[in-house]
Amino acid sequence: MKLNKKILTLMLVFGVCATAAVAQITVVTGDNIKKSEPIDELVFRAQYELKMLEDTTRSDSKPNSETMMLEVGKKSSLFYGYTTYLRDSVLMEDVKNNVSQELMAEHTSAYGNARITYRIYKNHPAGKVTTLDRIVTTNFRCEEKNDKPQWTLLPDTATILTYRCQKASCRGRNYTAWYTTEIPVSEGPWKLCGLPGLILKAEDSRGHYSFLCTGLQQFKESKPLLFNAKGYESISRKDLDKIYERYFKDPVGYVASTAPNVKVTVKDEHGNPIKNYTIPYNPIELPDK
Repeated sequence: MKLNKKILTLMLVFGVCATAAVAQITVVTGDNIKKSEPIDELVFRAQYELKMLEDTTRSDSKPNSETMMLEVGKKSSLFYGYTTYLRDSVLMEDVKNNVSQELMAEHTSAYGNARITYRIYKNHPAGKVTTLDRIVTTNFRCEEKNDKPQWTLLPDTATILTYRCQKASCRGRNYTAWYTTEIPVSEGPWKLCGLPGLILKAEDSRGHYSFLCTGLQQFKESKPLLFNAKGYESISRKDLDKIYERYFKDPVGYVASTAPNVKVTVKDEHGNPIKNYTIPYNPIELPDK
């Protein structure tokens, strides 16, 4: 089904206590897998629990959770959501077996919509951080200089997943991190990196965002780290932040202006239309001042 020939209607129904929900319209296709190219060879994969306080306007707001994956190669890395990882794994098998588009859609629809849709590639291309994200029906590619946080190493120690960790802190969101030199890779979740070991835990000073490593997998056989940004619109970080802010402030209006063939209806649990619907916005990426 082509969007320019069909009207796609999306009805969103939220309870009155819902704190955040992103209207993500996903057209399942194997093209992303087919067009992906290997850019590195994977060394290990780490799994993190991400907790995020998305609604800072309510005193009773609770953090939401998302499972994230960090795939570390010999020279670059990829950080993305576990739901996306599951979908990609299913699509890879479907592409190998040459299944129909309808069956692909059926297989992947079981996983629902992820809260986190971005993919962050560190050191690809060399010295850069590349963020790939899809906002409604548009794919964006944001390429930035890999500015590593300026860490202060601290004497405190802790044990996480049996690994002896040391403490460090940095400015910005004022993150505190725990890293282990037993895994001497200068990597970590999201854009956190630059320490003499893998970051296993990190939290900002306000408690809005935290990462905790919950598992590690070493690869015994060769596996590629894949990348595909074909058909993605290049955009600066400043302009991408503006689009995020615009979308969360008025998601229905954003869809109407950028994807006129997609119709969105937002209703509460009683079936009543919600006017002036907004999504709480507390970005992990602090805008430049």
